[in-house]
This record gives sequence, C-alpha cells and structure tokens, in this order.
Amino acid sequence: MDAQGELASMRALHQDLVALEDTQLRNIDKLLDEIRAHVQAFRKLLDRPPKSDTSRKQIKSGTIQIEDSEYAVNQEFQEEAIELADALQLDEVQSAKLLLDSQEDAELLGRSSILSAVVAFHERRLFMLESLRILFRSLGSPDCEGQLRHALLDVLGDILEIKDGPARNSSLYTRKCLTAMADIERWIRDLDERYQGTLALGQPVADEFEDIMSIQRSSLGQQHESLAAIVTFLVKGSYTTVDDFLKLLEYLPTIERWSQATVHYVPVMAAFTSHYGSSDHGGSLREARMLHKRIMDAREASSWALHDLQAAMITWWLAEYSGWYLEQQLGSPIQGADLESEARGRSEAFFHALKDGAFHCTLSICSQAYTDDSYDPARMGMTQYLLQDTHELSVELAGKNPLFRDLLLEQLEPFVDSFISNMPDTLRQFQSSEDDQRKRILGAAPSAARSTIFEQDLHLERFLAIIAYTFDKRTEAAEMFWADPDSNLYGFLQWASKRQSTPRVGAFCEMLRAISWGEECATAAHHFLLDDSTTTTRIRRSSSLSWSQLLSELTLYASKVRDNPTSGRPPIRYGGKPNAGDIGEPESPLMLECYLRLMAHICTESSIARSWLTTHETFNVVSVLITLADMTVPPRLQGCALATIRAILTKKAPELSAGVWNAVDQWASNPTPSVLATSRSGKPSTPRMCMEEITFETLSKTYDQANEFVSLLQVLVSPSMGDIGLHDALPFPEQLGTSYRMAGIEPYVDFVFGKVLVSTVPLLEDALQSRSLTNSILNFAATCLSTFNENLVILANKSAVSVDTAIEASSLSAYARLHPFSRVMEWMFNDRVLAALFASARQDIDEVASASPNSPLILMLLRAIEVMNRVMDLQSTYFEIVRPIVKLQSNGHRPAILNPTLASFEDSVVSYSTLIVDLALYSGLGNQELAMNSLRLLEKLACSRRLNAFSAAASRQQPSGNRLVAALEQNGDLERVRTSFILAMQYDDRELELGPTAPGYTIKTVMLDFLSHCLTSLSDRPNLAHAILGFACTGSTLSIEPDGAFAKRTSLFHSIIRLSAEYPEGSDGGIEAWSSSIRYKATQILSVLRSFPLTHVLTMIELRAVDFLFAMFLRQAPFTPETVLDGLSILDERFIYANSAVVAKHYFYQRSFLLEYASSELRLVAAEGSPTLKARILSTIFGSTAMPDGAQLPNVSIFDLLDFLSFDFPHPILSPLTKIFTDVDFTNVLDLENDHGAEASQLQMVEQLLALRLNEYRKNTYLEDPQEQEKALLDAEGFLAFVRARKHIRALEAVRLGILQAWSNLLTLAVGHCDLDQGGRASLILQALQAVTPKLERYATDNAPEAIVLAKLVQALLFQVDFRSSVSSDRARGGGMVDDRLFHVFRTAVRAINVADGDVNLREVLYSICFRYLTGIAESDNTTPRQYNVTQTIKTSGKKFIDVICDDAYGGSGTCRASAVLFLDALAATAKAEKSDYVIESLTRTNFIIVLVETIRDIPKELKDAEAQDVPLLLSYYSAKLALLLTISQTRPGATQVMNADLFPAVRDSGLFAADPDLAFNSPTALTKYYTLLLAVVRVIAAVVLARGPQNHQTIDTVKAFLHEHRALVVAVFKRHARIGLAGESVNGGGAEGKGMERDVEELVELFVVLMTATGFLEDEDKKEVKRSRRLVFS
Repeated sequence: MDAQGELASMRALHQDLVALEDTQLRNIDKLLDEIRAHVQAFRKLLDRPPKSDTSRKQIKSGTIQIEDSEYAVNQEFQEEAIELADALQLDEVQSAKLLLDSQEDAELLGRSSILSAVVAFHERRLFMLESLRILFRSLGSPDCEGQLRHALLDVLGDILEIKDGPARNSSLYTRKCLTAMADIERWIRDLDERYQGTLALGQPVADEFEDIMSIQRSSLGQQHESLAAIVTFLVKGSYTTVDDFLKLLEYLPTIERWSQATVHYVPVMAAFTSHYGSSDHGGSLREARMLHKRIMDAREASSWALHDLQAAMITWWLAEYSGWYLEQQLGSPIQGADLESEARGRSEAFFHALKDGAFHCTLSICSQAYTDDSYDPARMGMTQYLLQDTHELSVELAGKNPLFRDLLLEQLEPFVDSFISNMPDTLRQFQSSEDDQRKRILGAAPSAARSTIFEQDLHLERFLAIIAYTFDKRTEAAEMFWADPDSNLYGFLQWASKRQSTPRVGAFCEMLRAISWGEECATAAHHFLLDDSTTTTRIRRSSSLSWSQLLSELTLYASKVRDNPTSGRPPIRYGGKPNAGDIGEPESPLMLECYLRLMAHICTESSIARSWLTTHETFNVVSVLITLADMTVPPRLQGCALATIRAILTKKAPELSAGVWNAVDQWASNPTPSVLATSRSGKPSTPRMCMEEITFETLSKTYDQANEFVSLLQVLVSPSMGDIGLHDALPFPEQLGTSYRMAGIEPYVDFVFGKVLVSTVPLLEDALQSRSLTNSILNFAATCLSTFNENLVILANKSAVSVDTAIEASSLSAYARLHPFSRVMEWMFNDRVLAALFASARQDIDEVASASPNSPLILMLLRAIEVMNRVMDLQSTYFEIVRPIVKLQSNGHRPAILNPTLASFEDSVVSYSTLIVDLALYSGLGNQELAMNSLRLLEKLACSRRLNAFSAAASRQQPSGNRLVAALEQNGDLERVRTSFILAMQYDDRELELGPTAPGYTIKTVMLDFLSHCLTSLSDRPNLAHAILGFACTGSTLSIEPDGAFAKRTSLFHSIIRLSAEYPEGSDGGIEAWSSSIRYKATQILSVLRSFPLTHVLTMIELRAVDFLFAMFLRQAPFTPETVLDGLSILDERFIYANSAVVAKHYFYQRSFLLEYASSELRLVAAEGSPTLKARILSTIFGSTAMPDGAQLPNVSIFDLLDFLSFDFPHPILSPLTKIFTDVDFTNVLDLENDHGAEASQLQMVEQLLALRLNEYRKNTYLEDPQEQEKALLDAEGFLAFVRARKHIRALEAVRLGILQAWSNLLTLAVGHCDLDQGGRASLILQALQAVTPKLERYATDNAPEAIVLAKLVQALLFQVDFRSSVSSDRARGGGMVDDRLFHVFRTAVRAINVADGDVNLREVLYSICFRYLTGIAESDNTTPRQYNVTQTIKTSGKKFIDVICDDAYGGSGTCRASAVLFLDALAATAKAEKSDYVIESLTRTNFIIVLVETIRDIPKELKDAEAQDVPLLLSYYSAKLALLLTISQTRPGATQVMNADLFPAVRDSGLFAADPDLAFNSPTALTKYYTLLLAVVRVIAAVVLARGPQNHQTIDTVKAFLHEHRALVVAVFKRHARIGLAGESVNGGGAEGKGMERDVEELVELFVVLMTATGFLEDEDKKEVKRSRRLVFS
C-alpha cells in the first residue's frame, strides 16, 4: 500500500474510532477488522528506518526500486528526496516513495511535493497514535461493556502481543512508547537548532522552510501528547511493571527545562505514582517501599534539573504511599522498620517538597492546562495571588487540547483523594501553621502587614485551588464529594469551611464553586451552605462558611459603601461576627470576589438556590449587589457584582427582569459624589441624565466593569421565561427612565456601541480581553436583533387580528419605537461601529484554524458574522418600516448616528471587500459552525447585484470584472477556497454510515446551498459561485483555463457532478432524506448551469465528456407506491405530513433533470450530425446502454420512467377550527389554494398569527377555561400540520408536472429522431400512445395541468403518424392493431372533452388530437368503416359534446376557438363522407350555423377594432370558420341551413364585395389578405349553389342578383387576372405573398365563372343587353 493509501486507511480508522466514542458507529465488526488490519502498524509504533549511505547512493544513481516497480528519477527529484530525508530523518528510498505518493495531493492542494510529503508522514503517525489513544480511552468508558469490551480487549491484546505471548510484552510496549517520547523531544530540539542555525548564519528563511518547521513542531508536539496519553492508559490498565516506573524515574532528571513536552509527562508521573504508590492496585508493600527509597534518594541527591517538578511528584507519591500505613497495627510488619519514624519522615519530606515549590508547580500546571476558552480574570486573580511568590512556568505550557487537560486533571484526582484520606495530620498542620502565621501578621502594624503578607505560607489555599482546577466542570468526578455525607471528602469540606482566614475563604469558595456544576451538585452545595441543612452524623460548627455568613458580610460591606462612598476598603471579619476594625486585610476584595463568584455560580446552576436567594426575607439580593457595583469599589469586584446580578436572571421571570431594570436604571442615574467629582463628562439636559453619562463613562474605563455590564445588559434584553417565540414584549419596563428622559434603553445601547466598542476595546492591549469584550458586545447586538419580530408589523397590515391588542407591548408603534432593535440597527450603519465590526470579522486565518471551538477568538468571530447576517436580513424592515416610525415620534431629541450615505449594508462592504476573502477562507477550516455562518453571509453578499456590479477596472489588475471574484484573485486566495470546497465535497463510506451526523454532511449542504443560490440569483453574469466552481471569469463571459483544474476534471464542478451521479440515496432499497438532499442540491446546481446561456455550452460539453447521461440512466430504478421514502411509503397516511414528502420531491426533481438533460443532449447531437452518439443515446433512452468496451447493459427505458403517474398523492384533510380561529383570514399570509410551496417564513407567520389570536383571547379573558385553551392549542397545531401538508402536496404536484413535461419532451424528440423505418416508427408511436392514453383519460377530470401535458404529447405523436402507410401496412399484415389503437386515442380524446369542462387549454389540445385523427383517416384508403365508428362515437357522446365544441368555437379564448372550429370542420367532413346528417342537425340545433354566417357580417368591424398583433390570429379564426361553413355548404341539408341563415344579406352587410381592390388597399399584404377572405366567402357561395342544384330557382335568382349587385368587383377581379391596367407591374407584387395572391385571384375567377355558369348569369346579361338594344332602335 502506498503512503497515501496508508494515510487514508489510518484516517478512516480514526474516524470510526471517534464515531465509536461518540456512540454513532453502526458497524462494530468493520471497525474490529480495520484495527486488526493495522495491528502491525500499531506494534511498530513510530519506528522508521534511519538515513543510510546505501539508500542515498541508490537515489543518486538515478534509478530506484519501490516495491515491484523501478523508477528513473531526475536530478530535481533526487534533491527533493534527499531534502525530505534530512527533514524527516528517514531512509532516502522511503523518502522517495513518500515523495512519489504525495504528488497527487500536492497538485490538488497547491503545495510543493516536499511539504505534502511532510504533512502526509506526520498525519499518518498522528492518526495512528490518536487511534490507539481513543482505543484505550474507549475501554475506560463505562459505556464500553459486554461483547464490545471483550472484542476491543481482544484486539488490544494482539497489539500488545499479550494475547498469545508473555505478559511482559505490554511492559516492553510501554517502554517503546517512552523511548518514542524521548526521540520526539530530541527531534524537536534538532529542529530548533537547525532553525536557529539558519538565522545565525544570516541566511534567508524561505516560506516553505518556515512551513515545514512549523508543521513538524506542531505535529511532533501532538504526537508526544498522544504518546503520553497512551502510556497513562497503559499504566491505568495494569499493562506496566515497576521496572517501567523505574525507567521513567531514570529519565525525568534529564529534563532540563519546562516545555510543552515536559507537561506531557505529568499525567504519566501521576498515573505511575497512583498505581504503584497506592495499596488499592494490587501491588506489594515491598515494591512500594523500594520505590519510595528510590524517590527519596533522588531528592537527597538533587539530581533533577527541575526541582519543582520533582517536589510535585514527591507530594503525589507521599499522598498515595501513606495509605499503606493507615491500617497497620502497632509494631512493624517488616523486620527492622520503625513505622512512627517513617511517618514523621514522610511528613517532613512532604513539607520539604512544599518548600521546593510542589504545590506551586502543581497549581501552575493545572491553571495553564486550561486553554484560552476558559478565560476568567477573577479566577486568574486568585491564582496569581497564590503563585506570586514564585516564578511562572513557560507560557508554552498552555495546552490546546481539552482531551489532554481532562486526562491530566483526571490523574490528579487520586492525589486529592489520597492526600485528604491518607495524610489528615499534614492537612491539620497546614491549617495550624498558617493560622499562627496569620495571627502574627495581622497583629503587626497595618503597614508591616502589607509588606509581610506574602511571607505567609498558603499551602492549604493552594491545595484548595488545586482541587478547584482538578474538578472544575467535571460533574461526575465532583459527585464523589456529595455522594456520601460520611465520606472523607465531605468531611474535608466541613473541616475546611471552619476557622477560615481571608485568603482561605476565597480559595474555599473557588473549590466549592468548582465542585458544584450541574443542578444536582449545585443544589447540594446550596444545602451545604445552609446553616440548618446538614444531615450528617458529624457535628458542624456555626463558625463554618455558610449563606448566613456570606450574606451578612456582603450586606455589611454594601452598607459601608453606602455610608462612606469614598472608602473602597472592605470591612470584613472571618470566622466570627463582623467588626468594623477588621477592614484592613489586603485580600478582602479578593475574598469578596470569590463570595460573589460562588453565589453567581450556584444561582446559575441551581434553580432551588436561585429561588431561595431572590425570595429571601431579609436579604434583598438585587439591592445589595447593585450597591456592591458602586464605582468606588475595585473594578474586578464591581464586575463580580454585576456578574452575580446576571446569574440571578438565569431563566428570569418578567417581574424579576423588570425589577432589575429599574434598579439598574436608578443606580446608573444616581452615582456617588466621589464619582461626580472625578468625572469630566459634559452636562446633558437634566441632572440625572448627567449622572447617567458619568456612570457610563466610568464603566467604560476598565475591561472588568465594561465586560460584565455589557453581559448583564445582554441578559436583560433577552426574552423572559414563558416567551413562546413570539417576542411581542419589550425586554424592559415600557416607562423605564421616563422620570428624567425619553422612555427606553437608548442610553444603554449608546453606551455599548458609542463608548465600549469604539472607545474601550481599541485601548485594550490584552488580546483575550479585547476579544472577550467584543464578543459580549456582539452578543448584545445579536440578542437585540434576533428578539425583534418583524412579522408583527406585516401581520398588522395583512390580517384581521388586532395586533395592538394581542401583543404584550402597549402598542405596535411603541414596540417598533422602543425595542432596542431600532437603535442597534442605527449603530450598525455608523462608520466607527462598522469599522469595529469588520475588524472583528477579519482575523488571521492560521490563528483561526488552530483556535479551539470555544475560544474567545472563535466566539467573537461567530458573533460578528451572525450580526452581519441579521443586519442583512432585517435592513429592509428597518429602513422601510421601523425607521420612519422612530423618526416620526422622536421629536428631534434622538441624535442621528448612522451614515446617511449608506442605503444598505452592502454599501459598507464595498469599502471592506477583504470580508469576502475572509468568509470564503473561514468556510474551509473544518469548523462546522463557523463554516455555516460564513457561507450564509457570503451567500447574501455574493447574491447582491450591487456587489456584483462589473468594475470599470476590469483589465490586468481585475480581469474578472467582478468585485468579489477580483477580491479572491488579488492575493491568490481563490485556489485555496476552491480546494477547500473540493475537499468538503469528498465523501466515503463512513460519512454514509453516520448519515446527517457526519461532520462533513452539514458543511456539504450549506456549500451546495450557497452555490445554488448564487447561480440562481445572478445567472446572467459571472459571479463568485462560477469562480469557485472552476470557471475562469473574464469580463462578462466564462471560459476554461487550459491547464487548470477544470480542464483536468478535478474542479469543484466535477465534484458536484460526482455527487449528483454517485452519492447514494439510501440503503436497503429505501431513500433517506439526508442522502437524497445532497443529490438534490447537487442536481440543482447542474440544472442551473445547464439552463442559463452563460454556462449552457460549457456544462453540456463537460457532462457529455464524463458520460453523465449514461451513468445516470444506469442508476435509475423504478419507483413504486411501495418505495420507502425516509421510512414511509406514499401509501402511508402519515406520508404527506412527514419529511418523506420532501424526499419524494427531491427524487422526482432529479429524474426531471435527467430527462431534461437527455432532451438537450439529443437536440444538440442531432444538430451536430453525430449519428453514432445519437444512436447510443436513443438506445439508452429505450432501455439498453452501450458501454465503451462494446458491452450492452440494460437500464430502465423511457416507458419505465412513467411510473410516477401510477399513483396519486394523498391530500390532507382540515379538521373544523374552533370559534377562536374561524374568523381569522389566512389567505393574505398563505395562499393555500394557489401556492405551489409556501416558504418557511410563511409558515412561521401562520404560526405567529395563531399565537396572536390566542394572546388576544387570553388578554380579553375570553379563554379562561383550561379545556378550551387545550382545544385551541390542538386546533392550532392541527392547522399548522395541514398547512405544512398542503405545502408538501403543492410542491409534489409542481415537481411531478415538471417531470411529466420533461418526459413528454424527451419521448417526442426520441420518436422524431429515431432512425427507424415507417413500420418501426409506427410501432414505437403506438407503444407510446398505449402508455399515455389511459392516463390522459384519468387526469382529464381532476388534473388539468398534467392532462394538458399528456394531451400535447399525444398530439405530437399523432402528427408524426403517417396514417396512409401505417394503416396500409398494418392491414397488409392481416391485423387492425394500428387502426384500433388510433381510434382508441380518438375515443379517449372525445371522452376527455366531455369531462374537461373547466379547462379551455386542455380542450384546445384535445380538439387538435381529434382533428388530426379525422384528417388522418381521411387521407387513408377504405375510410368508411372508421368514419362510421367516428360518427357513432360522436352520437354516443351526447348533445353536450357538440354543445361544448360550439361554445368553444364561438366564445373560446385564444387559439381554442380556431381549434374547436377545425375539429367541427373535420367532423362535418367525416359526416359528409359517410353521408350522415347528424353533425349538420346538431349544429342547426345549437344555431351554430347562424353564428357562422353572422361571422361574415362582423368581419370588417372586428378587424378594425383588433390590435395589430391580434390580426393574424383573427384571420386564422375567420379562415377556420369559413372552411367549416364551406364543408357544411357542400351537403344539401347544410347548404339549405346556410341559405336559411341569411348568407347573402350577411355577405352584403359585411361590405367585402363592395370594396374596390384597386383603390381601397395601398398595401400588398392587406390586398393579399383581402383576396384570401374574399375567396373563402366565394367558396361558400359556390358550394351552396352547387349543393342546392340548378333546380332551386330561389338560390339561382339570389346569386344572380348578388353577382349583378357586385358586378364591379367581379370585373375588377377579372381585370387583375388578365393584368389589365397592370402594365409594367407584376400581378403578384413579387415574393411568396404575391404568388399566393395570384393563386387566390385565379381561383376567384374560376369560382365566379362557375357561379355565372351555374346560374346562367351571362345568358341573362346577354338577354338584358339585347332588350336594351331593341329599346334604342326605331320601330
């Protein structure tokens, strides 16, 4: 296996072990197989072949042998391989192999081959060690039991070679680990020396060299940490021997300085001392005594370089070792041993170790084990106080891995327990000695006390602090203090709480705080502090620390602050009643901080304690805390007081919140005189406003005050308990501040942004403080923005619910005006705030990548991005609705702070375009929450047309022309972003097993959404999504870089293709929601790219290049009603209410895209003239895919893919609503009938509308009965379920209609382009008709949209049928199948016309189908039997059938009228051929013949009134009607009815024959249309004359009179035909139009001749001429 394969398999194993630890692993057997496959790697551990001259010579020879292959390598590769070997201290041939295997990753990630090889090498080592670490840790978990535990122990036995080998092998493995740790330390030292040597020589340091050094140092440190954890687990698991401990003891003295590696030994040392020093682990006393002697001898020899570390280990050892002698009888069990002397020696050794800094060292390690996510200034103040008489350890010790911190602290637990249990006398000596020292110090003069205070031993306080760090936030471990009131640990709590000095009480409070995490432990601590709550058999003295003492001292100090505001000295006495003389202890502020921190913590964690404090009869907690927050107290103490107020607001009630608001406002506007004297503030309009300004100025001066006050404000503006998400109440009393200023909390908002953010934060030098304070400010901003309900304003305008009455605020206007949202939004458009906001979002990418998820840096970054997201979401509401209300009611007293030139947030982003780069980079760092928030904001910005406007400078500096793309290209960040997206789109079997809980799943979905929305919003121009996908954006076009990732098919675009084509949809035959969603989103992106002109060509080329069409058809499977969708089938009544409906929508959308793409590809191939590819595509469409190797694979055919029409979706049923909701109009909020998929925001508005109505009834006391309330809530839930179900059904209907349209188009194209003979084509068409005709009949009644699509398909297929040849060949084969199937289509269309009453568009297509069938059979031979069938079908359809057609022919919309008339014409022709009068009689019955004749009369008027664009359609309609009239007139009964309808008066009234064609028309086009109309009318007249025959004298006379009347027109037509008067002018005017007119004129002449001949018009004219001549002659 190559290096990359080993790395991938090791990474996969690590992922599975992580899933096992998180109880998310589904396949345990697979994990066990993976572990067994890596047993040899685990046994080898970190062994690596060293560099050798032989290998180096082989490399330089130019030919190397790697496994079974021989490679010729060039000079460059040789140099790189040797350089890599030097960097990794690895055999040169192995380095060459590693370099060769890393080239693919180097190209993908844009790194050098050497850097990729270094990363791969160390990643494999780290994954292996972490896998082994997790394996050990899993075995120690209480959840690992039964068969799982047995199986893991079995594979661990294989790794340690103790399953079939001697037990000592595990000891050898431990030593191997220790040796590896020492080797890593040497390696790190070598790296440091090499780097320093480079600097010393003055050589330039290349960036790659820096990167390699940094990566190696970081990874080696992590490997060292993992090895330390493995050794610790080996010790705890009893896999070691005493010799292993001795080996460690031999090595530890050689450690010369404190470093991160040194700290890694601490848990190992603690585990060894606990295991071999304690009597509880099965060891022998003899071994323990031997180890004790070795440890003590080493102390005497002073052989350790780090004396404080040695001292710390001695205390750990003595605490455990002393347990051997607790149960010893008098006298020594070991010959010659003096146990009493040994006991004294142990005690003396312990105190000696303390003098050497044992507890200093342990406390330093504990405190620095916490990463910066645990930043706590007050706690660090106590720690610094306890450690300030010693040197600090290296800053390097601060670990970044919380797992190591937990491991370290877990190993110190036995020390704490053992020291308390095994050395109680030593503890008592601590207390006694320190109390004596305290008395001497306090007995001295105050000045002397201050100078000698740190000479006091604080060993007991340090031990309490060690306990605090050891058990902090570790609830399960802390429970052992509270589990048994008779235990040593609980007894220690009682003992330590007595006779406490000032420093000790602070340390004790910190310890008590640490062991009271969680409701249960915090409540236990609360009961412990109650005077009368102890239920133990031990007697508790009244001098112990208790709530009574704590509250009384806080009250006393508060009273001193009120009485003497200029004195900041805390008047406290400890261990007795308060005494005014006890106010001079320097530690008193520290102790008060610890009091307040303990109170705050217990209030936060325990609801019982919180309730007890807030309802205390004599202690007004809010009043005392507000007093302690006075400006004269030390800043950190003031911050603790504010933090405690915040704690009592945990799960706050509205009444408590209002009380605190009033107290805070009173406090802020009434500062002490000393504060007034020191302030330099200006003078606002009122004294109290002045005082408020002074308070805010003072609060903003230091971090502690500002941070805690902002955090308090954030809690105060957050919703109270009982808020159901409507957020309809103001977060403060509505009249707050009205006694001295305008109501509201604007001054507080202005303080947060105007003073703290823009003034205080920039002055902070500590990065942690700056980030923590900024995070608090952004938390406040996010809370203010998120708790404003913009839907209330919308609902007030759209619903009948009285919002003013229903909401908790006094009115909607007051809500919009007073809510902090408005002022915060105003600040969000302030230049200084925007600068601070963008600065907080712009952080060093490497620092962000290495930061822990809960660090202040990440939290601040998340909040900054969240605030920007919310501003963009709410800016339209603010500018359009809220701001006008605020300006209208501000009366000019509201100072403007926003920049008036900013019309939107996007305007500010123009000046901070680096935000785009930062967001794009953050999305690829692997932090899921950060990636999601960054992508959501990036999506909003990338979809902004303002930000995507083309830049005028689109040239060399900015070739893309797009601001956002140019920002990424400027410093080469685009490739890095592309790579991160590509890596995020990769998946493996583990992701599929974990499903939606997999780390990569959520990031995939957000990235896909980002790409889809960007492409959809800006489809007409190159944008950020195009660039990330891999396209080259140049100006307004897209292209492909010749040597880029797109050309190599490794781009993100191709990753999307793979997701769409290969990502599995589920397992066990079902389709899962999460996996279907991924494919759906990927398909959406491809669909957008294929649909829009900008990317259509490029997308089609790439999809064809990867055989996307054939791969997708091979993956398609039939869909049945029994198909399981997210656990439910369509037949399940719960389907439409569940997420299964969404899965069905995703599935059908993907199929729709496939069919649409197949249609596009088929059109393109046909246009290109590629017969081979066209044949392959058609073969796939009809069920067989030709593979490149010539094999034929079966796939579902296009007819199989019509399976989605084999079932109907269930429709939800709405239960009757109670009277509360019956009059609520939801139509303005959500159109249930016409909406094809309501958005989530609409559903939220419906939910809030229901909640408002409930509020309205509650406030008006109409809903007091609990049963009515419950019924109303159930009704509301039922209605919401109904709305969601309707949303689902509308979405499903829409997507099914889309897939049907795509299927129809593809089938039409396939039939049209298939290279089959006439018989084969006919068979294919008949197969298609057989598939769709029954469904057409089914859907014609109640599903017009789908019926229209099916009808159009049938229409298209019928027009491709050659009736003459198809029927003839069918008859020649001796069957009538073709005839029968075609007639079945006609009969289905007729029935559908009868039932499709409501949809004109459907009937129009059905008329066209019938027309085509009738004209088709008229073309074929031997039509009489089929015409008879037609006539019978029409007759059996009833009178309604003809009535519907006539109605559409007369009053139908659009082209439906013409289609209906054409159908009637075909029916009349068929009836005429069969010599049936049924159609004529039916038309006579409906008076439709009269309507047709009347049409002639109205032609001029309608043409005159019509719009120019409507004239062609109108002429077509006239042509169809006159054609029908002609057909009717060709039968004797029809001609009679036409004459009876006053044909000639209608023609006369129309004026068509009165016009002079030579003078009335000045346009050849108009003249041509005139002759066309004239010809159609003359045809009807001629048909009537001929049909009625020469014997009908009435008709003959009427026609003669008509010709005589319009003799001039007839003469004009004859003259034009003879070209008389057109000398030199073409009769047709040239062109097709002129030729058509010539033909019309010629036919007109023929018809006039026929009329003249049939009526004897010329003979009569001759007779008249003779008579006229005779009258002129003399007689």
